[in-house]
Amino acid sequence: MSKALLLLNMGGPNNIEEVELFLRNMFADKHILTMNPYLRAFIASIIIGKRLEDVKENYRLLGGKSPLPELTEVLIEKLKNELNIPVYAAMRYVPPFADIALASCQKEGVDELILFPMYPQYSTTTTHSSVEDIEERCEALGYHPEITVIDPYYDDLDYIEASVEKIMEAMQGKETKEYDLLLSAHGLPMSIIKEGDPYQNQVEGNASAIKTYLALKGVEFHAIKLVYQSKVGSSAWLEPNLVDVLRNPTHRKVLIFPLAFTLDNSETVFELDIEHREIADKLKYEAYEVAECMNDSEKFVELIVKRVNACTVQ
Repeated sequence: MSKALLLLNMGGPNNIEEVELFLRNMFADKHILTMNPYLRAFIASIIIGKRLEDVKENYRLLGGKSPLPELTEVLIEKLKNELNIPVYAAMRYVPPFADIALASCQKEGVDELILFPMYPQYSTTTTHSSVEDIEERCEALGYHPEITVIDPYYDDLDYIEASVEKIMEAMQGKETKEYDLLLSAHGLPMSIIKEGDPYQNQVEGNASAIKTYLALKGVEFHAIKLVYQSKVGSSAWLEPNLVDVLRNPTHRKVLIFPLAFTLDNSETVFELDIEHREIADKLKYEAYEVAECMNDSEKFVELIVKRVNACTVQ
């Protein structure tokens, strides 16, 4: 059986012109705006109208593009050196869309697709949306491979070790006991959680596993807190909100670790490291550090290789 690996992610604009495409595709996703298509289109147009120029400006501060596409390519090159199968990126909202990889796989006679979600925790808004996109695009191509989806790995020991490695890299030369560790996950509206989405439970399990692992290693922080970022609109979202926590400090040395991202993107490099740093600076924090995501770390590469190799031939 011929296999190929697809790395599933939302993607990030490759240039300023793609910012609008990214937003339009994201808000057209029925798993992001869970309402009827007509209302979704209406709400999406309002949100994009209000936010487009601000979001473009944010990306200009990042050099005119998201760091995510290039980081993905670096990771893919490392994986190709370890795996004896083709490896592709399959982005949800901007190129490279899954069609490119799927058409290539179909042409090459690949009959099993291994899908690795770049989201550690499962959510209808991320993993489910991306897998459904693959299935629909396969159907449109008349391509019927066997599809294997790698399970969520948020509490796997390999993933926790890789996370703690990034936390400790950011703390190099610093005393951990002097810092609050803020484990920051992307937020979701409570309406989605109440529909049965397992994301919150898995994020909490992820945070608990990191706390346990740090304790076993004898690493002490002043405090470890789970927070949520990226709230949009006035509806109820998962709490506590990172912005609220930063604006009401109980301690003025913090390390932020992006809990729900494996690759750095605008929400880590801009939102956490630029936008939220401004809050900390205004409130005269003594230290504000942001850990990098996994990106192409050896431990993360090993985790992916191990999961892919564990997929047995049916």
